[in-house]
Parts: sequence; structure tokens; C-alpha cells
Amino acid sequence: MGTTRRSFIRTTALAGAAATLPARAPTLSRTTSPGDRIRMGFIGVGNRGSYLLDRFVEQPDVELAAVCDVYEPYAKRELSAVHPRWAATGRTPKGGEPHPPGVAVDNDYRRLLERPDVDAVCIATPDHWHALQTIHAMEAGKDVYVEKPLTITLVEGRRMVEAQKRTGRVVQVGLNRRGSAAYRRLAPLVRDGLIGDVTVARAYRVSNMAPDGIGRLSPEEPPPGFDWDLWLGPRASRPYQYNIAPYFFRWWKDYWSQMGNWGVHYMDAIRWLMGERAPSAVSAHGGKYVLADDRTIPDTMEVSFEMPSGALVVFGIYEASGGPGLPHGEIELQGTKGTLYADEGGYRIVPSRPGQFQTWERLVEPVTHTHEEKARSADVGERGSTVNLIRDFLDCVKSRREPLCALEEGHRSTSFAHLANVALETRSRIEWDADAERVTNVPRANDLLHYEYRKPWSLG
Repeated sequence: MGTTRRSFIRTTALAGAAATLPARAPTLSRTTSPGDRIRMGFIGVGNRGSYLLDRFVEQPDVELAAVCDVYEPYAKRELSAVHPRWAATGRTPKGGEPHPPGVAVDNDYRRLLERPDVDAVCIATPDHWHALQTIHAMEAGKDVYVEKPLTITLVEGRRMVEAQKRTGRVVQVGLNRRGSAAYRRLAPLVRDGLIGDVTVARAYRVSNMAPDGIGRLSPEEPPPGFDWDLWLGPRASRPYQYNIAPYFFRWWKDYWSQMGNWGVHYMDAIRWLMGERAPSAVSAHGGKYVLADDRTIPDTMEVSFEMPSGALVVFGIYEASGGPGLPHGEIELQGTKGTLYADEGGYRIVPSRPGQFQTWERLVEPVTHTHEEKARSADVGERGSTVNLIRDFLDCVKSRREPLCALEEGHRSTSFAHLANVALETRSRIEWDADAERVTNVPRANDLLHYEYRKPWSLG
């Protein structure tokens, strides 16, 4: 059969994507020696940061050197001193042993980065801090494991990539599915035509927060030991409010969004499986329709990404209604031969039914595959993939090879969330030049790709 325009575009896109994806063996290295130790510093040890700290120090070649947090009980791991109101969120650190003797404790990450006894850092601060802290860490000669979402502006991500090229540091982005053995097995199969040409991909975040959402509160004094000004950092000064920090910041667009919190995970998995780099156009719909809380992001939102291959990627955020988004798994890919449902535990293929004027019975066999890790143990999913990413990062610190989720890859996946938010803010269908990283048809949209940092903070 002759080559169609669609198959030509798909083949070209895959070739381009393959050039940017790290060539990796299907299994992770386990060739580390406990004697070859990496001295780690941790910037941000709240809920997620404390979890990562525990996963890092489980590794036999990690030495805990320094810890930093703007909330003193977190930094000192004095969890009994955490304010009861904060503890009531259920999103404070879950426990753990006190820091061993000799671990440096501070509230300012800049002093941690000055320490010569820190080889690498793990950054799990609020999202608006990731770019500055990662760039400063690389400039201080440290390798970096940085949590998702990578940034809160698109410009920040490109500056981080440029800083990495200048400094030559290893950076791993904590997009968990890159560490999932199930997804690593599945990605080349999909790109090789497992379900034919992918035409539509979908994922959803459903969390019914009606009726109260994050509540309506007034400014108040921060709890003792919490440096609110340092928490704000480059963002504009404002009074402390409990439903911003400790945990609620992702419902405020100044500190980022649920498109960034959840959408980045699923968009990363989808574009990885499809072999795509970036969308060519984006449109978004939604708003704050139901919840009368203090949030500044939508409670209902749906985004459509048009891909260079001709496929559509759809993501919905529904925080004022419930019900399953998909019949199976966490992402759906519809192809010309069948539909794929996947998550970190495995995948399911449902054969496509013939449509009008077609006489075939089915083009692919039904499959239900449970990944062997899940079959062997309950230690799969988020914990298993996170540990795989951590182990890979430590091995890359030693070998200097590219990690499973390199900084450029993390930036490209995070860009999906940036563009979705920009499309919604401008109420427009934006066309995207992925090489220049500019919106080509709505000039005012480019003004939303970054914001002016509060002094003295600067990207440089």
C-alpha cells in the first residue's frame, strides 16, 4: 500500500521523538556499592519530601548530609511539634526516625547548596520554587532529583534545560511513570503499532470536592516556626492564609494548578507511549462553576491537544462531580485496531469493532496483561516506580549517563499543562511552535508563559 500523509507524519514524528528519548535497557541497573556513597541534601521535607527522603535513605549507597525546610518542625523532623491544624490535613509527614547525628538542618536552601559535603539534592518544595532551586543547585555543582510538576511557567523549564547544558549536571524529574516497569515495557509496543495508529488518547482527574472545596478563609498569622516570606519566594507578597499552605497551594494559580499536579503525570505517559514531543494546537474549556471556595483555578476543565501526528489528546479535571473517568486503568489510547487501557499494574486491549462499509472481524486480539511486578508483590505502582526513579538517579550520578526522565523530557511534558492553562486563560485555540516555544496565533498568550519574579529573586 502507498504511504499515506498520516503514516508519513507519524513515522517522522516517531523518528524525531526517538532522537530525544534516552536509549535505555528494559531493566534498571543494580550495580551500586554501599561503599560508593552519595551524600544527599533534601530541600523541602513536608508530605512528599519526607516520603522521598525515606525512600532515598533506604538505598545502601546514600548518606543523609543535610535537610532544609521553611517550617522548623519539618526540617528538624520534630513531628510532635507540627501545628495540630496542619496535622489535621492528613498531608503532613507520616513519621520516621529523627535525623542521625551530624545531619545539617537549615531553613534556607542557599546555605545547604554551599555545603561541600552535599553531592546531590532532592527538591520537593512547592511548585513555584522548583526552577530557581534546581538552577541554583546545578550552578553549585550538585546533581538534582526534582519533583513534578517541574515548573509553573514554560520559560522556567527552558531556562533549567539551558542551565543543565552549561553545568553538565545530572537531573532526574520525578514523573513516576517513567520509573514504571509496566509503562517501560508498553511504550515501544505502542509505538510499534500494538493498537494501530493512535487517533485519540484520554485521561481524567476526578475528585468530587463539593460542597466546600478548600473552604473560604481570611488571612491570619502563620504558625510558629514557619517562614511565610521564604515560602512565597519569587511570588508576590501577600498575607498568610491557611488554605494556601501547608498543602492547598495547588488550588491557587499563583502556586500552580491541578492541571500541573495530575495532568502532567498522564500527559507524560501518553506522549511517551505515542512518541510525541509537543502539541501543535491546544484549546480548553471550563471554569469555577460550582464550588464557592477560595480557589483561583477551575473546578471543571477539559482540554484538547492536537498532535502533529493527527491524533487528539483529551484531559479532563472534574472536581465538582464524581464517577469513573475510564472503564479501566488511568489512561486510554484508541487506535485503528483496538483500544488500550493502561496503568502501572498492567494493561488491557479491547479489539475495535468494524465500522461502516468494513468487513473485517477484528484486527487485534484481546489482551489482559498484569505486569509481573504486580503479580509478585503489592509493592508496585507509585512506590515501586518512585523507588525505580530514585535508584536510576543514583546510578546516573555515578555513571553520568542520562536518567529515565531527563530534564528536557520533563520540561516537554510539563509544557502540556502550561499550554492548557494559557488556552483557558485566553479563551482561545492556541497554535504552538514547539521549536521556538511560542504561541503563533494569539500574541497575548505569550505574555502568560512567564511572570515577573519578586525581588531579589531572579532567573538570571
